[in-house]
Amino acid sequence: MNKPGCRAGRRAREKRRKKHEGVSKVTLSHEAQFVLLRRWLKEKGFTSQSLIPVNFHDTGRGLMATQTIKAKDIVISLPEKCLLTTRTVLKSYMGDYIRRWHPPVSPLLALCCFLIAERHRGDPSEWSPYINILPKTYTCPVYFSDDVIDLLPKSLQKKATEQKEQFQELCCSSLMFSRSLQPLFTQPTEELFTHDALRWAWCSVNTRTVYMEHDQSDYLSREKDVYALAPYLDLLNHCPNVQVEAGFNKETRCYEVKSVQGYKKFQQAFINYGPHDNHRLLLEYGFVAPGNPQSVVYVDLGTLKLCLDEKDKQLTQKLLYLRDNDFLKNLTFGMDGPSWRLMTALRLLSLKPEQYSSWKSVLLGAAVSQDREEWCIHSALKLCNNLNDDNVKALERLSQLKQGANLSCFEQLCVVESLRQEEQRILEHTRVVLQNLWGQ
Repeated sequence: MNKPGCRAGRRAREKRRKKHEGVSKVTLSHEAQFVLLRRWLKEKGFTSQSLIPVNFHDTGRGLMATQTIKAKDIVISLPEKCLLTTRTVLKSYMGDYIRRWHPPVSPLLALCCFLIAERHRGDPSEWSPYINILPKTYTCPVYFSDDVIDLLPKSLQKKATEQKEQFQELCCSSLMFSRSLQPLFTQPTEELFTHDALRWAWCSVNTRTVYMEHDQSDYLSREKDVYALAPYLDLLNHCPNVQVEAGFNKETRCYEVKSVQGYKKFQQAFINYGPHDNHRLLLEYGFVAPGNPQSVVYVDLGTLKLCLDEKDKQLTQKLLYLRDNDFLKNLTFGMDGPSWRLMTALRLLSLKPEQYSSWKSVLLGAAVSQDREEWCIHSALKLCNNLNDDNVKALERLSQLKQGANLSCFEQLCVVESLRQEEQRILEHTRVVLQNLWGQ
């Protein structure tokens, strides 16, 4: 039998827990934009009440289960009528313009132009209830200034710059087509299809679409058409530890997401975008997943060269062998220490002239000698410390820049800071692993 004091203490703890949970999430169901979205979706056949929009303190907007969802149950089933695809665009007022245009536009550009046009139309647009809840800006690198990109890890800086270049190519290739749409608007298309508008649309498609294969259209380019904007469903946040089964069900004509583990009532429902590390998540979706088991710290060639002996007459040949055998990419540190690929590359670089004939067996995983193994551990520790120093400097700079930054820039800096903090955590674990190996 419980004592009265125990029951009172438990009630107090339960009261505090519920109070904390109330602070950590705020229901958005009654906000006007979500009321309009649900009403619009209901007209299109989506009537499920098992998920409601909530603002969570750690992930931002997401969907919360209003009832227990069992393992293998459908989390959400969105009718085909609710999906915005290139088929939607081709059936719209823009369809004739796309069909007449040569060379054909890409599926991506068709969706981007349609989103820009529908946003411009405002409330009269059929898709306005959905477009109104889309983010007004994004934290993908295509939005970053050069100063912010410089604060990314070196291996990600290159990819971020490439992303901006790819987007710039899309801007240039879209110019003539967007001008051909002038009869649809009273305002000059140059004022509508701006760099900022296209960037917003490009990020909306790239970060919020679900993967859905479509039949190849004769009126679109040969690029794979695998995009489907999925209103409401796209409020599901990514969690690397969650398992789901997702895809378009041709029998029900719905895009369905099934949970492998299930969800408790009042728990946030998640989706899994795939086994992506934090570099890819930031690059493609503009966020970082804390504690991501897929995450690693990359060692770029510039950092790797810190442990090389410039007097080594065979250094050029060693680097050539590593490059030809694809061992200069994906060299990483993880929570369990240096990767096999990194240690293998270091072993080859460690070879003395009389050991060089064994380079093939080294690339297959063979160890060389005790002194060379110690050299590899010492070099890995040197690389780890260098990356850690770079991280510390970047975090200090990020802290400075956040002071006085506008909201958009502040959000970008916070995402980069989260990535750096996650990498700091990995490097600290790696250092302990390497120090233990060094002491053996």
